[in-house]
Amino acid sequence: MAGQTTKTTDTGRDEPIYATIHAVLRDHLERAALPAGLVLGQANVARAFNVSRVPAGIALSRLLDEGLVKTFEGRGYIVPGGEPLRTDLIDAGLCIPDDHSANPSAARREQIYSEVEHAVAACLGYGRFMLNETALAHHYDVSRTIAHEVLAQLERLGIIEQDSNNRWYAGPMTGMELEHHFEIRWLLEPEALRQAFPFLPRDEIAERLKRIKAAKLHATLPLERERLEADLHVHTLAPCPNTILLDAVRRSQRILIATHSAFANYQHREEISQMASEHILIYEALVDGDINVAASILEAHLRRSLKPNLEILQRLGALPEELRPPFLVQVK
Repeated sequence: MAGQTTKTTDTGRDEPIYATIHAVLRDHLERAALPAGLVLGQANVARAFNVSRVPAGIALSRLLDEGLVKTFEGRGYIVPGGEPLRTDLIDAGLCIPDDHSANPSAARREQIYSEVEHAVAACLGYGRFMLNETALAHHYDVSRTIAHEVLAQLERLGIIEQDSNNRWYAGPMTGMELEHHFEIRWLLEPEALRQAFPFLPRDEIAERLKRIKAAKLHATLPLERERLEADLHVHTLAPCPNTILLDAVRRSQRILIATHSAFANYQHREEISQMASEHILIYEALVDGDINVAASILEAHLRRSLKPNLEILQRLGALPEELRPPFLVQVK
């Protein structure tokens, strides 16, 4: 998935913002602290937590998987047990932790970063794009300073570049670059998994296995597939104590996980099912305590995934308008 916005927890590890939103909402739902019938959508959840819609949507999707909310007329989710109730979530009883945004400026920058990174990563296969700093600031209603800091962070991670005229550019991603990113991953991720294994909570692995098995039974949206990818490739590797190794892996993951949105119109159901089946085998090996088998399947999974992604990259058409935010301008 594109990298997600994070906050630092008491343990010192970074926790994705969507995980914080999920934990807060789950606590309220399990305690019946929100009224039955309350309508929960990406917009009102994002507004309540002062974040973008991407982490809000991921958190709500997890709550749906856990049976804590239900779908509502295809427009969002609803707290089970009552007639639809549309009201401000804070007025309905939602309590946001005091430390959610201790530094408003830094928090706002972090909140929009994941969405900007995802938008840029999703466009890379479609050509070369200029990022308009002023349009970015206007789109998110933030200062030029915050917009500049977001773009500078993307440059530090190697996702965009700045030319001699101080203009920001992204892409294009070539077939060779795609192959190189996959190669980095199949060389490094199995070792990261081996190092993470002693620190992996088995209940979390079992929960991720449950989620991927459930997802395999029905059609999934691109963001759901990206979340499932992050479950395995990001969160399962997160306990790896070699942070330099993890940083190297993350650089390629940030670009490749977003391909589920970028390539959504080109992916075949068979490929998505194959991906899920391979994830299941990796989790089952981890549950059985066989790290060598899990690492071997992970490497094979990444090697196999290269070919279908290369084939899609070669036949991409124009960038779908729904993937193009106003701050991205395609250039020749």
